[in-house]
Amino acid sequence: MISLQFLVTAFVVCIAPGTGVIYTLALGLGQGRRAAIAAAVGCTFGIVPHIMAATLGLAALLHTSALLFQIVKFAGVAYLLYLAWQALTFDGALSIKADGERQSGFLIARRGALINILNPKLSIFFLALLPPFLSGNPATATTEMLLLGAVFMLMTFAVFLVYGVFAAAARDRLLQSAAVMRWLNRSFAAIFAALGARLALEKA
Repeated sequence: MISLQFLVTAFVVCIAPGTGVIYTLALGLGQGRRAAIAAAVGCTFGIVPHIMAATLGLAALLHTSALLFQIVKFAGVAYLLYLAWQALTFDGALSIKADGERQSGFLIARRGALINILNPKLSIFFLALLPPFLSGNPATATTEMLLLGAVFMLMTFAVFLVYGVFAAAARDRLLQSAAVMRWLNRSFAAIFAALGARLALEKA
């Protein structure tokens, strides 16, 4: 069930730069290793509801209910635009500053979790990704889905952790220049805004 094909597929999905990766990089650059770890934890736990939805069949309901999909989607769009603003403003939670205030790990993790929770495409994604790797035994289908989801989560956390630690290690070098900090803040703001725009165009 946990085949090499599944592991390779999951790894390719995890390393692709998405919203969670961008968020983890921003926290690693802005606040260091501890913040990056908290971001990775939050983003990882943010996919739990989607794995449960795929396992319990709720993802299919989300896919067929246009209204429900749109409500969750535009909540996610609004949140991504909020993060873009937080990166752009000087005292924003995602603003990268050499001497920026350290935030609590809980707040960082909660933001990371919300990024994924408010993305309705993730439920549909897991509904499409996991079933092809099941053994075909209906009696164990739920257990197998949860196991595959758990493996995916562990891989997600490991990959995000690498991204975050790398960003934290590069922090001191990159933040010596005020021009670089301005460029990074504008870049992260633009990326979050672009991700919000892309989510807004998604269809169920």
